[in-house]
Amino acid sequence: MHKPGEIEKDAKLMQEVADGNASASRVVADLYLDRSYRLAFRILGDKSLAEDIAQEAFIKLWKQAPKWQAKAQIKTWLHRVTHNLCVDYLRSQRRYSDEEVPDLADPSPDVLEIKAQRQLGDKVNEALQNLPSRQRIAISLVHFEECGNIEAAAVMDISVDALESLLARGRRKLKKLLIPARRLMDGEEL
Repeated sequence: MHKPGEIEKDAKLMQEVADGNASASRVVADLYLDRSYRLAFRILGDKSLAEDIAQEAFIKLWKQAPKWQAKAQIKTWLHRVTHNLCVDYLRSQRRYSDEEVPDLADPSPDVLEIKAQRQLGDKVNEALQNLPSRQRIAISLVHFEECGNIEAAAVMDISVDALESLLARGRRKLKKLLIPARRLMDGEEL
């Protein structure tokens, strides 16, 4: 959920954007463009396409600025628009199905650890692409974009119970997909 006053703070910022304040526009872009890109990339698995989607979401945000009302945080609104643009793209490519109905003190890592983390991150991203799109979206919102369950459910326009079902099924499938990768990273033979 949002912190008290965040919606009002975002509404003030969007009013400044609507008034043509370049500094406010930079603040919004600095805070949210990368988030929009990351969500699109995790859903679509394509960097170039994710950049296009994030840019399109921001165009919609700029157009919305003069009409902005203090009803939602910018982050939530932008996640929703990014999600919808990705789903529209997936539908156009026949890679998304509405039939996917859900059931009711850290030391600095050394170079080898950094490489292992990157490899594991690549494996996680690869595994994410093997999930059904709705599970991939739910996991991306909750685990990578740090949305709460209520916010993620609102972005996806589903109930919290449906979101939790998608998360549970997605986590189980990810675990199955990642166990072999983890064994390889740990040097075990399969």
